[in-house]
Amino acid sequence: MALSNTPGPIGVFDSGYGGLTILHGIRQLLPQYDYLYLGDNARAPYGPRSFEVVYEFTRQAVVKMFEMGCHLVILGCNTASAKALRSIQQNDLPQLDPERRVLGVIRPTAEIIGTLTESRHVGVLATEGTIKSESYTLEIQKLWPDVQVSGVACPFWVPLVEYNEADSPGADYFVKKRIDELMRKDAAIDTIILGCTHYPLLMPKILKYLPNGVRIVPQGEYVAGSLLQYFERHPQIEQKCSRGASVHYLTTESPEKFKEQAQIFLHEPVEVENVVLG
Repeated sequence: MALSNTPGPIGVFDSGYGGLTILHGIRQLLPQYDYLYLGDNARAPYGPRSFEVVYEFTRQAVVKMFEMGCHLVILGCNTASAKALRSIQQNDLPQLDPERRVLGVIRPTAEIIGTLTESRHVGVLATEGTIKSESYTLEIQKLWPDVQVSGVACPFWVPLVEYNEADSPGADYFVKKRIDELMRKDAAIDTIILGCTHYPLLMPKILKYLPNGVRIVPQGEYVAGSLLQYFERHPQIEQKCSRGASVHYLTTESPEKFKEQAQIFLHEPVEVENVVLG
């Protein structure tokens, strides 16, 4: 596969729409760059899928974004970061292009968490796939071995957001249920990671049922800060990211549906094109 060496946009990939919260956080801090967002909306959600399937779908998306000029792709999806990132970094990049980079959203959150928790007890609310992978536990304990991590899967939270039910009374039941379950697992938790990029849109409900003194960690700002530090450490990658302050959106689903859903996350109109993966 012949790839261009011309500077190109920063790629942000997600199985659905949640990665738009990551893109938004990055653009707030680094507005000068060009961005390419790809949502594999036709095959979402990734949460319940096997490691092999998530890896194959994510690899297809990364290859497509490389072909479209990205030298750096961020997996703005916790499930893809948990199930596919390591394999792509270790097995695929050396063949595709050893100069290109793929980063995830789990490590930036793990890096910061030890500075936020005082009790050294941390909770994770995420999709079934991310919880089963134990990626947060492994990453956090590599960096902060004294921190105890407990996780709970929240299977109904993504549909609540995508069906625009985040403000509905029904959302209260599902949000309260999972927060209560997590706190029953470990009452000493003082910091909870929202380990899915959809969950910040449930923030009003989450804050309503959060015990006093417990802090919530959404990922967008930490991923953005981590990317800024990454550029400082790797100027050769930063120089390959074009600067035109543009954003281009791609979806594997209907562009009309993507436009409608993107409004929920971005509160601004977007232009989007259909793309085929695989």
